[in-house]
Amino acid sequence: MKQSKLFTEYKIGPLTIRNRTIRSAAFESMCPGNKPSKELFDYHLSVARGGVGMTTVAYAAVTRSGLSFDRQLWMRPEIIPDLKKLTDAVHKEGAKVSIQLGHCGNMSHKSICGETPVGATGGFNIYSPTLVRGLRKEELPALARAYGDATRMARQAGFDAVEVHAGHGYLISQFLSPYTNHRKDEFGGSLENRMRFMDMVMKEVMEAAGNDMAVLVKMNMRDGFKGGMEIDESLQVARRLVKDGAQALVLSGGFVSKAPMYVMRGAMPIKTLTYYMDCWWLKLGVKMFGKMMIPTVPFKEAYFLEDALKFREAIKDIPLVYVGGLISREKIDEVLDKGFDFVQMGRALLNEPGFVNRMREDENARCSCKHSNYCIGRMYTLDMRCHQCMQEGLPSCLQKEIDKLESEQ
Repeated sequence: MKQSKLFTEYKIGPLTIRNRTIRSAAFESMCPGNKPSKELFDYHLSVARGGVGMTTVAYAAVTRSGLSFDRQLWMRPEIIPDLKKLTDAVHKEGAKVSIQLGHCGNMSHKSICGETPVGATGGFNIYSPTLVRGLRKEELPALARAYGDATRMARQAGFDAVEVHAGHGYLISQFLSPYTNHRKDEFGGSLENRMRFMDMVMKEVMEAAGNDMAVLVKMNMRDGFKGGMEIDESLQVARRLVKDGAQALVLSGGFVSKAPMYVMRGAMPIKTLTYYMDCWWLKLGVKMFGKMMIPTVPFKEAYFLEDALKFREAIKDIPLVYVGGLISREKIDEVLDKGFDFVQMGRALLNEPGFVNRMREDENARCSCKHSNYCIGRMYTLDMRCHQCMQEGLPSCLQKEIDKLESEQ
């Protein structure tokens, strides 16, 4: 078997991870009442037992206003004991555990976040749909401190690392992107101004993380549409994050509100998406306009690699984490050989939680994910689950849709 970096230890800041694999912060939708569930516990434990170096609990809102779904974590003191049970269990399996911290900004609704959604700039969010209020300058320091408070709670809960979400069109990304930031004050206009809120957040997080927690940041290399961030500005953001203290960068792309399949690739199964919806008018709207609102972006293995290599060439100071379309040991070895320090996987570890262990035994290992994105269509209403792992099977109408999408890959 050829030499591979995959099963060698490596560090992010103060943290040593047993191999180069990280379960990406793919939203699980396993937190009814905005708190951890047994389902969340069992899933992350299965990934840890499956050999991953570090698993990431996805998207924990730093304030209630940052919630985008009603089955999403909201960091607050009363959930710390249940999170500690999760981190203790993962540690017993030899894996590390991180938690992604974020605020969704305008990607919410009053019925979920308890108030009119806020963003870098006011306007109307067609995906909720709802009016959005632009954040006042005097509100920003307290919102940045909420990231620091959430980091402290993560430490109390036993997490080894935090991943600050600065991509995918959520709040920090909304400040960074010229598409969503139309502010006229010192937080808008030039890229230097648009980075100010990110700088404030990072200052609070780094102070809270101290010397014993690792800090990763997920960022966009491109927003994925005309008028959004492109690589030249994103490289400047990456350099600023290094200066701000980030100890690893997770290189991603796309806006969930504007170019959702740029993030995930493949097609959105519209029948699946609407099948599980309760709201009749939203279901009708998505049936009528879903394919136009969520256009297909073809899947290929390691679909972000070409862009990520530009960041690897420019950023030498800290580890870089590749994420996007990794489903085989062969491609993972290729990515690591090209200079990336870690790889993140989401759908592959949903399809097969033990995939990392299997890769250890078989250098030709490949998971059976076929990119129909049933897991994503289901996630928005229920939990994120691979249809191949469901004992109860699918309704025939959904099975036909999934079969068709998979035959087109």
